[in-house]
Amino acid sequence: MRLNEKEKGFLLKIAKEAILTKLEGRAMNIESMMIPPNLMHEKQRAFVALRVDEKLHGYIDHILPVKSLYRDVIENAQVAAFSDPRFEPLSRDEFKRAKIEISILTHPKKFDYILPYELTEFLEKEKPGVIISKDRNSATFLPQVWEELPEPEDFLAHLCLKAGLQADRWAKGDLKIEIYQVEKIS
Repeated sequence: MRLNEKEKGFLLKIAKEAILTKLEGRAMNIESMMIPPNLMHEKQRAFVALRVDEKLHGYIDHILPVKSLYRDVIENAQVAAFSDPRFEPLSRDEFKRAKIEISILTHPKKFDYILPYELTEFLEKEKPGVIISKDRNSATFLPQVWEELPEPEDFLAHLCLKAGLQADRWAKGDLKIEIYQVEKIS
């Protein structure tokens, strides 16, 4: 889904409003907003990250698309700001300095491989977002993570660890691998 500037601006506005209303302890009045039709119907995944003074302060998404895009942004903005267990809840002062980044994820596509080098060669060339799954364990890294982990073997090892698997599990060929792209909004 490619978004126009109006839709991108709307998503940033509702993410900010979702955080502000929770900070102020009031309900968010979605009905009064002019929601662009393109954001209302299709279930879509949105990853929301917050940075305060350039430092990561919270991030969250859903592995599967579970609601319309604008509702996913609202929920994920609030969870990233106040319920990400890796960070303290966002304060009023931090809110004033916070920058919001929204990544709209394309629908994931399964990537089949037999030999580990087929996977690493593809990832090195394309640098997509990746979801790995094995039984009940799963995790994802956005394409932006390639900036921090540019080597496919390191990227996959860290992703396996994030999923609660052994770092070299990706090389065994028994993981479900899905890939996706993102459209970043900030």
